[in-house]
Amino acid sequence: MKILVHICCSVDSHFFLQRLQQEYKDAILIGFFYDPNIHPYSEYYLRLLDVKRSCDILGVELIEGEYDYLGWIEATRGLENEPEKGARCSVCFDRRFEVSAIKAKELGCDYFTSTLLTSPKKSIEQLKISGNELAKKYGVEFLAPDFRQKNGTQEQNIIAKEAKLYRQNYCGCLYALKQQREQQNRLLDELSCPLTKQIMPASIESKIKLYEKRVKLEEQNRSYEIIKKRFLNWRLLNAKVLSKKKVIHSHFLPYSTLKRGFSRGKIDKKIANIYYFNRDEIKFIDLNLYNKLLKTNYKSVLDLANNAPSFENELNLKNKLLGEFDLSALIVLDEVKEEKLEIILESKNFEDVEDKLILT
Repeated sequence: MKILVHICCSVDSHFFLQRLQQEYKDAILIGFFYDPNIHPYSEYYLRLLDVKRSCDILGVELIEGEYDYLGWIEATRGLENEPEKGARCSVCFDRRFEVSAIKAKELGCDYFTSTLLTSPKKSIEQLKISGNELAKKYGVEFLAPDFRQKNGTQEQNIIAKEAKLYRQNYCGCLYALKQQREQQNRLLDELSCPLTKQIMPASIESKIKLYEKRVKLEEQNRSYEIIKKRFLNWRLLNAKVLSKKKVIHSHFLPYSTLKRGFSRGKIDKKIANIYYFNRDEIKFIDLNLYNKLLKTNYKSVLDLANNAPSFENELNLKNKLLGEFDLSALIVLDEVKEEKLEIILESKNFEDVEDKLILT
């Protein structure tokens, strides 16, 4: 007996596949990662990375489906504001289940099923209706075991923790993400990235870096732990410096903040290579000092902004110059003059949690 298992994420699939292996000992399981609903692509890649690891551990073959994101967007057009478990979810299940049923038929499988059945945020009845209708259409039976019963969800969480799986904090689609972040009054950080291309703390890119490192450590049989860290995160939303109403090239260092988002004044003194604005605790350094302290060789601030060093290196520089926990704006200019300036700075500080990898 062959079963095609549509997979949505490792937290659901690791538990679900183990239970299938226990319940159907003679079955051949084939994993099928088909999730064009997941957005952005970096999040899709991160979930796929973890699913590959999970399937390798369990000895399950994995096939990756097409990332047909634009097709998914078109299929759900007009349903953007539907709630979780609403009409948009039905369309999403139908689309993924139909492609899974077609793939199962193509591979000669007797059944197809989905790890979505074990997700506590999904309606099993809704999934069964979609699966059974498509099973009839394509001549492949839909298998719908309810592994949530008898403390299945609690067991799933324990297994996910023991296996050090990546645990995403939203369902996957753009619209559910937007609704969830609005309800949480949180920054929609997943849909933005800095112009400097720096990897920001707790960003999807930082998670990819961590979980790729995890794979390499396991290949080398090196032991590690992944722990949670609670910290104050920061994102720069909009910033510029104007002299005589004209924008001049500038670079804002990490954790630069401005209470009202705007300040007008002048640079009126210099102490130990730091220039001081006469309002709102704003400070400046020139590019020469920046290059000297970070051992870089940028020709201009524009060059710096387009190819900045790591966030961590810049944070260490700011801490060295101003001390830790200083939220004053620290701005790099090509040349600092004692002149009148206008500063626009919109940033957000927020409590956050990130994964940290520790070698043991």
